[in-house]
Amino acid sequence: MASGENVRVTFQEELDQLEATLQEEGALVLRTLRGALNALAQRDVELADDVISFDDDVDRLYLHIENEIESLLARQTPVATDLRLVLALLHVNLHLERMADYSVTIAKLTKLVADVEPDGMLLQSLEEMGERAEEMIRVALDSLANRDLEAAESLVDLDELIDRSNRRFVERVVEIVAEPGLREWVLRMVLVSRTIERIGDHAVDIGEQVAYLLTAEFKEFTDASHPERA
Repeated sequence: MASGENVRVTFQEELDQLEATLQEEGALVLRTLRGALNALAQRDVELADDVISFDDDVDRLYLHIENEIESLLARQTPVATDLRLVLALLHVNLHLERMADYSVTIAKLTKLVADVEPDGMLLQSLEEMGERAEEMIRVALDSLANRDLEAAESLVDLDELIDRSNRRFVERVVEIVAEPGLREWVLRMVLVSRTIERIGDHAVDIGEQVAYLLTAEFKEFTDASHPERA
């Protein structure tokens, strides 16, 4: 085999390893989010502390992937599809790390109101939103692994399901926010709701990166998933 072909094989192996590590990071993010949602539902301060600790593992993988990508770009000169893949991995890595940070936020908010008896309907809405966010993360990761444009684009519809759950959540907030003893808890849960929405937005962003990888054209799937850019 010619030396150029050897370099190509090594480069492809490095890309494959980067993707594998990114999927490992994604699995940790899902674990962190599920832990945060369980801690919220169970008012479990100890589990919330575990979730906060999980974030260190995500951060280590995030930094490892970032360093590997920087090293790869310094040693190789990827072009066309390879360059789009490297750039997509760089962005996906960032979105996953942000998702983990948001999960930690949920855990911290849980600790602040763990001694308050929650409203069951609000908790149910938050659990629905959390489950949708988990599904979106899985779809986003699978769309990358399988190079599946249709799955990536389906994230917009899944994001709308989170928005629907959030509308039910807001309706319930209006009903109970003035109840004695619940005001602080409700306000904290409004932040949890917004945090879950942002996790969904980051999943949509990953889908956009997959679409860019596959089509060589970048476009936002929907302005609704990026309200801060409006």
